[in-house]
This record gives sequence, C-alpha cells and structure tokens, in this order.
Amino acid sequence: QVQLVESGGGLVQAGGSLRLSCAASTSIADINVMAWYRQAPGNQREWVAFSYRSGATTVSTAVQGRATISRDNAKNTLFLQLNRLKPEDTATYYCYVPPTDWGQGTQVTVSS
Repeated sequence: QVQLVESGGGLVQAGGSLRLSCAASTSIADINVMAWYRQAPGNQREWVAFSYRSGATTVSTAVQGRATISRDNAKNTLFLQLNRLKPEDTATYYCYVPPTDWGQGTQVTVSS
C-alpha cells in the first residue's frame, strides 16, 4: 500500500495557476498508474489526469490545455500543474494510485 500526501492547494483568483504535489511513500518509478481526481461539493469524484510509467499522460476534457501531470521520480512526487484556473475548477484534489490508494486531498478554491 502506498501512502500519498497532497499539497499545494489554496485560494487563487480566476486566471491564476497552482502546482499541486503528491508525495508518495514508495518509489513512484515502480508505479505504473498514478492519477489526479477532484471532487466538488455535491458532485461525483471525477478524474483529472493520468500518468503512466511509460511517460504517457492524459488529461480530462475539462482541463485540457490547462493542466499538465508529471512525475519527479527522484523525489517520488507526482505533480499537477493547473493554469488559467476557472471557478469550476474549485474542488478537493486527490492523488490516486489504483486500485485502492488515495491521498487525503488538497483544497483548490478559485474565486471569480
């Protein structure tokens, strides 16, 4: 089981940027799939971006063009760069390693 600790969330104005971090307790070079999900109050938890050991990545339509997922294997850390933030990006963002490992979440609030 992997322990995951997110950080980097905060309050930002629309149009601003945040870089979220997910520190893992194990070598992420050995983890095939890592992902970011988000959940706003009253909404279902939705995926934001996936990172694969091969180096491939994918981002959801909701953040396409505005989000980049990346890994720093030396630091065992997964990142999510969020740019040109919108109020609808407001949510708790979670780091996820399938099938069962979730971080505690970090809050992103985007004001209009």
